[in-house]
Amino acid sequence: MMLCPVLLAELKAEARKAALARRLGQDALTCGEALAAHLMRDLPPPPGAIVAGFWPMGPEIDIRPLLHALHERGHAIALPVTPKRGQPLHFRQWRPDDALARGPMGTSQPGPDAAALVPDWLLVPLLAFDRAGRRLGYGGGYYDRTLAALPGATAIGTAFACQEVDEVPAGPEDAPLTAIVTERGVTRAGVAD
Repeated sequence: MMLCPVLLAELKAEARKAALARRLGQDALTCGEALAAHLMRDLPPPPGAIVAGFWPMGPEIDIRPLLHALHERGHAIALPVTPKRGQPLHFRQWRPDDALARGPMGTSQPGPDAAALVPDWLLVPLLAFDRAGRRLGYGGGYYDRTLAALPGATAIGTAFACQEVDEVPAGPEDAPLTAIVTERGVTRAGVAD
């Protein structure tokens, strides 16, 4: 059933409030280390894939252990550069020990001298997810626009297990995920346990 845009926006706003509360108090680094182990064992990117990650903010799960493991495995790592509202993300190369610049909305991103990269694989932050591969983001639409601009890319949601919900309110512009990885394991979108 297709929801009207106003109702969908209201449902998403309520879901965001609940999702933000659910992840408070989680151990971001310990869970991030477990997340890294699950992804590297159960769903590693193919050799040579350019992997886009993100620098965690606030109470997000800390995927830095995963970024380091992927770099050690030989993957080029890209981090997003947040453009003006309404545009897809751009990505620049990141290596361990690279300094990051301050970006909009509290983000950390590679500086302007870092090489531009186009990712094959994206690690996507989220507030909530469901087993169908729907994700609830922060509301800016950056990842939905980015994934639409990269139709062949693999999108892997990264989250705490407590961020799973029965159903994420979603519209036609909301890009689905291939899988979600948490500290408890990998969930492939649309695959029942």
